[in-house]
Amino acid sequence: MKKTLFGLFALIFMVLSVSPAFAQDKDPVILSVAGEEITKSEFLNVYMKNNVNSEVLDRKSLEEYMELFINFRLKVHEAQVLGLDTARTFRDELAGYRKQLAQPYLIDEEMNKSMLQEAYDRKKTDIRASHILIRVDRNASPADSLAAYKKVMALRKRILKGEDFGKIAMESSDDLSARDRQLEGRTIKGNRGDLGYFTVFDMVYPFENGAYNTPVGEVSMPVRSDFGYHLIKVTDRKPALGRVQVAHIMMRLPANATAEDSAKMEQKANEIYQRILAGEDFGRLADQFSDDRSTATKGGVLPWFGANKMIPEFISEITKIKELNEVAKPFITPFGWHIVKLLDRKPIGTYQDNLNDMKQSLTRSDRAKRSEEALLSRIKREYKFTENLKARDDFYKVVTDSIFSGKWSAKEAAGLKKNLFTIGRKGISQQDFAAWLAKNQRKRNKEDIRAYVNGMYAGFVNETLLNYEDSQLESKYPDFKMLVKEYHDGILLFELTDRKIWSKAVKDTAGLEDFYKKNKNKYMWDQRIDATVYTYSSTDDKKLAELRKAIKKELTAPEILAQFNSDSATLLTIDRRKYQKGDNEMIDSIAWKPGLVPEIIDNGKAYLIYIHSIVAPEPKKLDEARGLITADYQNYLEQEWIKELRAKYPFKVNEAVLSSIK
Repeated sequence: MKKTLFGLFALIFMVLSVSPAFAQDKDPVILSVAGEEITKSEFLNVYMKNNVNSEVLDRKSLEEYMELFINFRLKVHEAQVLGLDTARTFRDELAGYRKQLAQPYLIDEEMNKSMLQEAYDRKKTDIRASHILIRVDRNASPADSLAAYKKVMALRKRILKGEDFGKIAMESSDDLSARDRQLEGRTIKGNRGDLGYFTVFDMVYPFENGAYNTPVGEVSMPVRSDFGYHLIKVTDRKPALGRVQVAHIMMRLPANATAEDSAKMEQKANEIYQRILAGEDFGRLADQFSDDRSTATKGGVLPWFGANKMIPEFISEITKIKELNEVAKPFITPFGWHIVKLLDRKPIGTYQDNLNDMKQSLTRSDRAKRSEEALLSRIKREYKFTENLKARDDFYKVVTDSIFSGKWSAKEAAGLKKNLFTIGRKGISQQDFAAWLAKNQRKRNKEDIRAYVNGMYAGFVNETLLNYEDSQLESKYPDFKMLVKEYHDGILLFELTDRKIWSKAVKDTAGLEDFYKKNKNKYMWDQRIDATVYTYSSTDDKKLAELRKAIKKELTAPEILAQFNSDSATLLTIDRRKYQKGDNEMIDSIAWKPGLVPEIIDNGKAYLIYIHSIVAPEPKKLDEARGLITADYQNYLEQEWIKELRAKYPFKVNEAVLSSIK
């Protein structure tokens, strides 16, 4: 409810801001409200924003809107007088909205466009690649990073000289999936570094770059990610699979299957394949023969998937199927023999089709760092950022291993008084960094102090730059300032209106009762009839005659129900109520006269209607029209509140300026 009503207020009463379209050297005041002066351009900007139907700007509509606008400004002023804008809940809510509004201003738009286009271009291609990982922490010391680099380069040289990539991956990769391993008493066969097929956003961005920039069959130079150094060998590149849905029959190979076992299973798979080609139902055969019991009872149908969700041998065969409902020849994977039928395919679509999903993936991806880096570079240039790295290096001596257990104190840096860097006219000191370090320390593995300080300093600089840019948004972007002001006044207006009108109308039962008593003749029933409708699930003349007789004898409803119903069957229902025109088509179709109306037969049922009396128009009871009465009471409260505000605070329209608007 709150969001809906707030949105309504934001739409109807956009608040004040100077729009460049209306800015003038001389901008006369058109309205003053309780000491606040609103200029002609401000008022026009708000008016035009709310003229959603592009109606012709005329004197009458301007005057009507001016009255609404005065009421709005009076309400907001009253909220500020009451201190609602100082409440913690208000400040927190506004801060939350402002943070959301600021996000589009804290990105590098050109970089984002470039990365979105790059992502779409890559989305068109599925890549299969293998890798060898040599782990090194992202904040590792230069010495540790160099050692890892030399190690990975030595492995690359061996591969280029002809050694098998998969063999070296099994022996040397820090990615444990490369080699056989034991899990819960069974052997998991290693992938020899083979990662299968993937596409954009499936891998960390540096790895993705390395893969897409490496030709098929070649081995990349070392690629650094947060995990360490990677050697990437691209083994296949093909047009994107998109998303597909298939049905499959799988015959699982035993753990210690021999070549003979596999040959027998292949023969069986080919026999089933021939039966499918001969016209037998794929789903029935899947239910009969597939070892994947989770899908066998569903006709073998698998959920929709893309190239990154299945083992590469499976994907390779799927991409060979060209037509829907085509069945691939039996093929083998590490899981066994498969027969697959293509049910449906969804291509990747156009750039616009993918834009929203790509934007969301971009914000969650580590490639967002590139946008942030571009933004940070612009901020540094714009505000003439300068830094003193020697002042940073002073922390090598005062930061101790206690910081890795979360126990370091900023007091350790009490003697450091230099400036670390300057942004705009703001200087950031060593003490600022010390306080930030103490606040952001956490328990972690020990590492080289110099590397730790350098990493934390970089984070401190970036955070400070972004916060500084955030603090300048209102002065740099009038449209952002306007949006924040709209939310500010909208929240205030909602809170005060809720107190004065909406909640009060619901909670003030005495006031609502008094309002109803004074206005109850506004809530009238039209002429009605008091009638009982007997619905009988039989059209037997004899039974209907008995029912008419019981009604005319004025038996009570329980007596009549007992006569015509049994414990095992309910043939008769009775409903007595008051009806007005439009409530019921059948009631509308009969003559409104007291007494029993001839039965109406419809769809195998008989309807007997007994009209007890004609009810003259009368006021509705409060509970019979509470929703409407409450709404009218709210309107009444608002009108009284507006009268009070107009009497309480001065306001004045400059009629000459209003008349000057053409």
